[in-house]
Amino acid sequence: MIKVLLVEDEEVIRSGIRTLIGQLSDDFVVVKEAAHGREALDYLSRNVADAVITDIRMREMDGLQLIGKIRERYEDMPLLIISGYSDFIYAQKALRHGVLDYLLKPIDRTAFVSALDKIRQLLLKRSGIGQAPADEGPQAESQTGGDGRRLIRKVKEYINGHPEGDLRLQTLAEYVHLNPAYLSQLFKLETGTNLSDYITEARIQRAKHLLTHTDLKIYDVARLSGYQSPKHFMLVFKQQVGRTPGSFRDESGI
Repeated sequence: MIKVLLVEDEEVIRSGIRTLIGQLSDDFVVVKEAAHGREALDYLSRNVADAVITDIRMREMDGLQLIGKIRERYEDMPLLIISGYSDFIYAQKALRHGVLDYLLKPIDRTAFVSALDKIRQLLLKRSGIGQAPADEGPQAESQTGGDGRRLIRKVKEYINGHPEGDLRLQTLAEYVHLNPAYLSQLFKLETGTNLSDYITEARIQRAKHLLTHTDLKIYDVARLSGYQSPKHFMLVFKQQVGRTPGSFRDESGI
């Protein structure tokens, strides 16, 4: 369970965000609600949280001051801003502190799910869950050598972290500075799997998670899983899973 510290000075909005988190994901639990930055820092000095979701404009200490203080103590803590202010200066300052996302009120449900998933993926990556094992000497190196293996690991991590994104071969090749055709061949050589099949599997795994952990509509699940066409998503999902997304959700008890 991912423990969230929620910082928002308006009680009604704070309660609404807490309820929304409960509706959208059962991976997260709000362990503390704070009305301002000082209260949040006091809590963090005595307790543990995995991530912080905070407003910007608050009394006592605002959100920008808070995330600055948090970064002094917790360099890698996932931070998410939810604000009623779209001013670029606010967003720019927040990004300088390494926030994962900057969402505007009223909160868009699909954008919020995406932001929560960024937090989840980051924490999973840092814990080592789902990551490729470290090299174990010469026997661990493939025919292409350590460099090729590390590049493919980087591609796989990117795909698993951004299944909703642009995962075209050309885009991935540019990401690791390889020729597209060579990347395709190298991926197959290193993994024994076609790159396109790996992408499909990553997207279906994202869809399964959203179907079983949120109440999002099927077309929102499709979009957050990298499919702009709900019909195409449903076709691929049934081919891969053997059931429609709706049936899969029903059988999972959602």
